[in-house]
Amino acid sequence: MPDSSRSLLEKINLPPHIRFILEAAASVKVVNSRQELLPLVMGAPDAKVNEIYYEVDGKEVHEATLTRCKNGVVVNYPEIYMRRRDPDCMVIGDSKPTDKPTYNQRFGQDFAPVRDSAFTWLQAQELMVSVFPLGALDSSKGYNGILIAPANSSFFVAALADLQGIIDLRSVDKPVSLHTAIYLAPPFRHTHFSGKQVVVHNRLDNLYEIFSFNLYPGPSAKKGVYGSLLSIGEHENWLTLHAATVQVKTPYDNITTIMHEGASGSGKSEMLEYVHREGDGRLLLGKNLTTGEKRYLTLPRGCELNPVTDDMAMCFPNDQKGKGQVVACDAEHSWFVRLNHIKQYGTDPHLEYLTTHPAEPLIFISVQGSPDSTALIWEHTMDKPGIPCPNPRVVLPRRLVPGVVSGKVNVQLRNFGLRTPPCTAEKPTYGIAGYLHFLSPSLGWLWRLVAPRGHDNPSITDSNALVSEGVGSYWPFSSGRFVDQANLLLRQIVETPMTRYSLTPNQHVGAWKVSFMPQWVSREYLARRGIAPLQPDQIVKSRSPLLGYTLKTMAVEGTILPPYFLRVDEQPEIGVEGFNKGAKILQDFFKSELEQYLKHPDLDPLGRKIIECCMSEGTTEDYDKLIDYGV
Repeated sequence: MPDSSRSLLEKINLPPHIRFILEAAASVKVVNSRQELLPLVMGAPDAKVNEIYYEVDGKEVHEATLTRCKNGVVVNYPEIYMRRRDPDCMVIGDSKPTDKPTYNQRFGQDFAPVRDSAFTWLQAQELMVSVFPLGALDSSKGYNGILIAPANSSFFVAALADLQGIIDLRSVDKPVSLHTAIYLAPPFRHTHFSGKQVVVHNRLDNLYEIFSFNLYPGPSAKKGVYGSLLSIGEHENWLTLHAATVQVKTPYDNITTIMHEGASGSGKSEMLEYVHREGDGRLLLGKNLTTGEKRYLTLPRGCELNPVTDDMAMCFPNDQKGKGQVVACDAEHSWFVRLNHIKQYGTDPHLEYLTTHPAEPLIFISVQGSPDSTALIWEHTMDKPGIPCPNPRVVLPRRLVPGVVSGKVNVQLRNFGLRTPPCTAEKPTYGIAGYLHFLSPSLGWLWRLVAPRGHDNPSITDSNALVSEGVGSYWPFSSGRFVDQANLLLRQIVETPMTRYSLTPNQHVGAWKVSFMPQWVSREYLARRGIAPLQPDQIVKSRSPLLGYTLKTMAVEGTILPPYFLRVDEQPEIGVEGFNKGAKILQDFFKSELEQYLKHPDLDPLGRKIIECCMSEGTTEDYDKLIDYGV
């Protein structure tokens, strides 16, 4: 080991087993900055293409191809399966309380031998090491992580350094303590797990270990850190919400802070995007799938967007318990932005400019790239001829985003996003949500417990069936018990009564294809209107109590939206009967997902009342009374 790396490692309070790995390794390179990392990503200074291989049972297995472009490095996986997150990738390697599948349950043996094998494999490699902070936590208290990876996976190290930041050990004046360790061992996907993405979370008493047995940074780095933050929050009584947060500034200088939550594909990244316009500048509200009719909105000037969080919002306890708002700050240094909806030049000029002419080279994933060309975010890697990868990404550092807000913000409105299929009387579905619904706090909590993953999800390997992403929609990343997260969410809602709740669908509103326009138009409307309580003569109850209330009329810059965009039962393609069938699908789904909570003795008594209200098909007024401070 070079003396420089050895001296840097002395600045870390290394657990004995990690120190042993690093001292036994063939070589160790400690990296301290993004500038130091970028020249290493391609493997050689002048390399245009870098093929990543690992030896598996005596054969070389091709895991990734890196291409140097003018605006960054493009990462492509030859295996289609590796281009999206497997929703079942997390398993728990320890025996602490959990509701997640344990290693023993899934694989029929203890994790300890595989853990030892991973350490033995790492000891035989040339290694790269980085140290990073965990979100916005106080690093001086030991809320830091270490990544130990094979040196030829330096793009993975760079991606994590972008996502979470990197600690320059050269400038550290006292030893850095660790809370989390990530070990990257890509060949184990083949040697131990039949080619599947597997990430093992192993909670020791003094260290949270994440074994990343695949090379896709989504589940292996980004969501691994998310699991670590959720574990800390469980013990300290705060949450890391799965949310994009934006301060929306109207043309009249009014600012409203909106947090958008939901499962993967529910519109979190889109909440930070400027509204997409047609070639003539109008907004396409929707296209009727039956008649082909299109409806438009003219919006001369949109609101200014100041992004706060893209996916992980740390929400510490509010100092004004019982009378305040949710307080949030970003848990990330960069954002893992999905690009599947950017299908051609001009779709999102703001994001296109940031990624085409970045101030620093970026990391692109599943985007087409040729050496020395410019990687373009609308040119996605093809899964098959004519079928683009549904999950292209770019790692976008916050510091490159104009108007980005650092530090804590107060959240006035928490919106929940739902991917919905088309709905007609002949083929009723749960696609019955109108453009904008207002929810009581109790309904806001229920939607976060059920967290439907929804229609045509682009981010994960799954079917189009209606399934739950689990409590908070961040449950896939949590290593603990679902009831603890449910109680924390409820406590947060009760303690922040000045934060309001709403719901917007995307993709379809009944028989109309709408993309993400409901949340974009609602964002414009809500920012202009402000968060003053709605008056009884402004709202009507939805035919489905789970959808709370909707507006009688919705006007944006003088244009009134057609009423059938607000109340789907007024669409002739659906009608009351078709709506009621869709509402039953939604109600039955809620009941099936909520039943597990009633069986748990540790469920908060108020939460039990709210769930029992749903199980007995309570009315809108019933939900209002359970946490009574309006919609």
